[in-house]
Amino acid sequence: MNLMLPKILVVDDTTANLVAMRRLLAHSGAQILEASSGNEALALCLDHRFALILLDVNMPDMDGFEVAALLGETEHLRDTPIIFVTAAYADDLNKLKGYRSGAVDYIAKPINDVILQSKVHVFLELYTARAELQQALTELSERNQQLVVEIAERQRVEALVRHQASHDLLTGLPNRVLARDRLQRAIQRANRHHGGFALACLDIDGFKSVNDTHGHAAGDALLQQIAARLTAQLRANDTVARLGGDEFALILEDIEDPQLALQLCRKLCASLGEPYALNVGGQAIEVRIGASIGIAPYVPSDRADADEQLKLAADRAMYEVKRHGKNGCLLADRPG
Repeated sequence: MNLMLPKILVVDDTTANLVAMRRLLAHSGAQILEASSGNEALALCLDHRFALILLDVNMPDMDGFEVAALLGETEHLRDTPIIFVTAAYADDLNKLKGYRSGAVDYIAKPINDVILQSKVHVFLELYTARAELQQALTELSERNQQLVVEIAERQRVEALVRHQASHDLLTGLPNRVLARDRLQRAIQRANRHHGGFALACLDIDGFKSVNDTHGHAAGDALLQQIAARLTAQLRANDTVARLGGDEFALILEDIEDPQLALQLCRKLCASLGEPYALNVGGQAIEVRIGASIGIAPYVPSDRADADEQLKLAADRAMYEVKRHGKNGCLLADRPG
């Protein structure tokens, strides 16, 4: 811990007294500054932080009481300890006036070397202890702030890792792991509340042709736009997930009538069939694709593999669409 040398201000209008004080305090371990008047002392107090002020009471123009009173009116100076140096030490009225002005102690003239050095030593130790405490508190505060930043960064990284573990890096959609978790939750809610929902499996028609013709960068850009269209068309409580490649899963919540799921998927088909404007390597490319969608409404079941059965039913319906010309929707008869 690196602390600056403490400073002592000696205020006396007599040069001989200043010289004597300088000699007595030469080995105090403090930097000694001197003022020969109250005004000069006040000016020095504005530029320096003192561990102690040794203030002569009897000075012309502005005496020690006035200097102490003015220091006490200044917020950052009022805690600076002041020891009055006076020949009127035995005068109780003067002592009382000095304490009221802000003095913490008195030293009588003629000055006793041992008493002066002893009192100065006490105040310097007190100043050093306070300075060390303040520096320790400052360092602790800085460390706490650093820890707050480090914790926030760690939480951000952990959240990012968790997000990346459950989301597709290319599209930002939930991945296969998160899709299965949400499907199981949807099943639990439906069983608990006797509600309905549907699972749709969606496969892009013509995606391989885009990849083969324009390259993987075009395919990636296309997948991102497909994900954006799906997200925009579905409701906030629905789930759009990328299972891999050009295969997607849709969990359509709160749908009691399977025909409503079919209507929603037909709208998705129409939206996905609109042209896509891709920018690949600075080159504008327009492509068209289609989508084959199989829809499996959930029928409440206590089967442990209800999610797998629902997925199989949606897959079968999707492949049936592909066998009959692609680019369409089919409602599965039942999820098993």
